[in-house]
Amino acid sequence: MPRRRTVTCWPLRSVVTPTPGACICSTPPRRGSILTTRDALLAFAGVLDAKLADIAQTYAIAQSLVREACLLHRLPRTSPAYWQGWNRLRTTMGGKFHTLFAAVSRAMAQTPRSSSLVENLNSRLRTYFTLRRHLGGSYLDLLRFFLNHRRFMRSRHAERQGKSPRELMTGQGHPHWLTLLGLGPLQPQRV
Repeated sequence: MPRRRTVTCWPLRSVVTPTPGACICSTPPRRGSILTTRDALLAFAGVLDAKLADIAQTYAIAQSLVREACLLHRLPRTSPAYWQGWNRLRTTMGGKFHTLFAAVSRAMAQTPRSSSLVENLNSRLRTYFTLRRHLGGSYLDLLRFFLNHRRFMRSRHAERQGKSPRELMTGQGHPHWLTLLGLGPLQPQRV
């Protein structure tokens, strides 16, 4: 069993496994669903593993060294462990080190990490869910429309600033989201 699957099983094992003599149906459904969807939750890791294997094959380097370069990215550049690992890898790999390190950096940057995506979405939605006690389908549809058409005020990526998720996906501009709902064009504020 891959290490990631073992790590996800460990905290759930004591919770999901019923006590001796207890019925298996006493396992809470949410905990059971985590076990059944574990592979889907870890799918992003498989994508990264495949990219790292491709890098190892392309540069004719052992996968363990490529994995070490990947793990090195997790450490802060100010830590002694980072620089010790950096020097160890550079000594082991010689002239291939810098190209490998850059390839691993690109692979990691191009692989979305599902947990960060989910946490980002969850943090955005939490503020809207606390405003209402009951969430109906119409409220969720309006919220989805708003989030897909509202323009980003700021972003780490300059190409996203001033554009909505819809504009980024389609490459086409659109009017303000209130205008799209049929509330008419926006009027300038009077002072």
